[in-house]
Amino acid sequence: MNILGLIPARGGSKGIPSKNIVALAGKPLLAWTCEAARATRSLSRVVLSTDDPKIAEVGRAYGVEVPFLRPADLARDDTPSVDVTLHALQWLSAQEGWQADVVVLLQPTSPLRSPQHIEAALAMLERTGADTVVSVVEVPHNFHPWSVMKPNGTWLEDFMLPPNGTDRFRRQNLPRLYARNGPAVLVTYAATLQSGHSFYGKRVVGYVMDRWSSLDIDEPVDLELAEFWLAKTKGR
Repeated sequence: MNILGLIPARGGSKGIPSKNIVALAGKPLLAWTCEAARATRSLSRVVLSTDDPKIAEVGRAYGVEVPFLRPADLARDDTPSVDVTLHALQWLSAQEGWQADVVVLLQPTSPLRSPQHIEAALAMLERTGADTVVSVVEVPHNFHPWSVMKPNGTWLEDFMLPPNGTDRFRRQNLPRLYARNGPAVLVTYAATLQSGHSFYGKRVVGYVMDRWSSLDIDEPVDLELAEFWLAKTKGR
C-alpha cells in the first residue's frame, strides 16, 4: 500500500508566535516530527502541507517533501484538518499521479511522539480491521466527568453524576476513559476520508500512549515541559 505521512503546519499561530518553528531543545519544533516520520519505515512518503515559505524551508532542511504551498483559504484558524488532508491527496493525485491508500496525520505540536508510536498505530490498523486508529491518553481521575464541576451562577454544580449508589470519590470506581492527545498519530484510509469527509470511519480504535509522549504544545509552558523531558531522557 501507498502510505502517506502528512504533516500539517500553517504559519499563523496565536498562543506561541511562529509555533511550528519555535526552538525546542536546539531544533525547530517541526523538526521533531519530520525526523520521527522519516525514521518510520512503513511510510511511503512524508509530505509537509504549509502556507508559509519559512516553514517549508525548515521542512526541506529536515528531509521531508514540500511539493506545494497550501492555499491561503486552507490556512485559516478555523480550517478543518480534513480539508487540508483532502487537498494534499487531491494535489498529489492530480499533479503527480500518486494515490495514497492510507494517510497518517502527524501534528508538529506532538514532538515526543516516536517512530515506534507511528509504526504501532499502523500495525493496529491492519491487525484490528479498523477504519481509523487515533492516538489517545487515559483521562486522569481529576479530569474525569464525574469529578468535573461547572458554574451555575454564583455556585458550582456537578457536570455529570454517576449511577445511583456509585461512590465517585473512590478512584477504582471510575470507568476508564480516553482523550485524543492532539492527536499525535491519526491513521485512516484515504477512501474513508474521501467518502465521508472525515478521518473517522464507523470502526475507530484507540492507540494508547503515555502522558509524556502525548504532550501537545499549545502554550509556552508546554515547551518548558517538553524541554524538561527531553533533557531528562537524553542519552536513554
